[in-house]
Amino acid sequence: MDEISQQTQVNLEQQLSPNTRRSFGFSSLRIKKRINSEDGGFTRRRGLRSFSSTRESSRKESVPEDDGDSQLSGGEKHMMKTGVKEPELTEPSGMEAAENTTRQHRYASGQYFFEYLVVVSLKKAKDSNTYEPQITYQFPKRDGMARSQKEEEEKTLKAITLFCFPEGINWAPLTEYHSETFSFVLTEIDGSRRNGYCRRLLPGGRGARPPEAYCIISTLACFGLFSKIFDEVEKRRQISMAMIYPFMQKLREAPFPAPGNTVEIKSFIPESGTEIISLTRPLDSWLEHVNFATLFDCLTDQQVLLVFAAAVLERRIIFIADELGTLSQVIHAVAALLYPFTWQHTFISIVPEILIDVVMAPTPYLLGVQKRLLDQVTDQTDLLVVDLSEDKKDPFIVSIGDEGSILPSKLQSEILEALSKRQNASVGEELNRVVSEAFLQFFVKTVGHYASYVKYGRAGERGVFDKRSFYKAIEPKVTRHFVKKFIQTQMFDLFIQEVEQQQPGPQQGVFHKKILEYQEKKKKEKTKKH
Repeated sequence: MDEISQQTQVNLEQQLSPNTRRSFGFSSLRIKKRINSEDGGFTRRRGLRSFSSTRESSRKESVPEDDGDSQLSGGEKHMMKTGVKEPELTEPSGMEAAENTTRQHRYASGQYFFEYLVVVSLKKAKDSNTYEPQITYQFPKRDGMARSQKEEEEKTLKAITLFCFPEGINWAPLTEYHSETFSFVLTEIDGSRRNGYCRRLLPGGRGARPPEAYCIISTLACFGLFSKIFDEVEKRRQISMAMIYPFMQKLREAPFPAPGNTVEIKSFIPESGTEIISLTRPLDSWLEHVNFATLFDCLTDQQVLLVFAAAVLERRIIFIADELGTLSQVIHAVAALLYPFTWQHTFISIVPEILIDVVMAPTPYLLGVQKRLLDQVTDQTDLLVVDLSEDKKDPFIVSIGDEGSILPSKLQSEILEALSKRQNASVGEELNRVVSEAFLQFFVKTVGHYASYVKYGRAGERGVFDKRSFYKAIEPKVTRHFVKKFIQTQMFDLFIQEVEQQQPGPQQGVFHKKILEYQEKKKKEKTKKH
């Protein structure tokens, strides 16, 4: 790890308690070997362990008394009356062990909806008015793990409590609370991801009490789908805690659907009977965690273009808002505009107060910060600070000043023209399609010819990207000037590394499809001229 990154890591760790420091690493080093066509060496790539979150406000909830158990099964009634939670998993034997092995394999291959469900409650500290988030329930219990696996799980669970309650420890008991859903992402050193989906609400009972969070850990990134799952969880929780776990067990055993497909879950509800819950994944899986509506509600098309320009060159960007839902939805939308490229640096859509010093990191980041912490970020320079508040006078509190000249002016005009078509688009998936298409075409026109400059030697050998010839072939000069900067970014570098590792032949995916369509269009235009 370079010296600057090491110092950043030390500064962050000094802000955390010893227990928290053991819980997660803010950034980690991942080395990728890359063959260099000139000297046979390799370059280093930093892979960050990152945390992100998405959050939306829901309705104000009322907490009914637990009086709906008359139609429950005998086992459910027993669980409710005795307060006994579902039994912990024990070591199976025989055919049961074989079935369990199959289920473990299914999860390892990414076929389960979720890994586990936890409940995070705020517990009042002794001799203090502060509250500490603690995990009070985990389903299912994961017994039989090796010591190292157990330690890793404990670190993850500790990090989960921090991101379920990012505002810190200063809470007061409440009688009313707006139920809200949000999510965060944990990216491990090896690049694998686990998503945490949370719904915060008031627990059952009378009088003032702090909220609690239900959190589902899953490898599947689909915010809309898990929001619907939490609707079902909350519906059952209002009847009885005991109603949640049979539903979650059926969900856990169901294979999650492929993009565009639906899975149905049968579940019993007192006074309603057996219900069938349909869960559908969006067809464009790379957009299923995104909603562009909030981004364009907060900023004009031209302002979005300036933010996009700063993100394309991997600059430091901080978003400011009062509402956590606004922060998280906007930052995920900005990251999605970079498709087919992926943001490779620090990404925290809701920065917990305990981690606010991350704004001082010298490396690129996308951060969401609550407006009450604005004074702690405006003393920074060489970055873009974007105010998303409704009462803002100028959205750009801090800027470098060159954001308007980063992208070629002709391509800027084409993006703005394409965005104007969204006025006729409906909300949801259609809106996402129109917006993503506008920015995807920008990359098609600037770097869509990359495949022609990946040269392959003998069969089985990886390709080598001819960077210099690639950007020298670009016309006009203003576009070449932009691309020369863009190809120095980590997002482009990683994209090309993955292409070099593939065998020569037709490429797959939305980006390649759009490239072929654009090339065919240009060919027809050239034929007409002649």
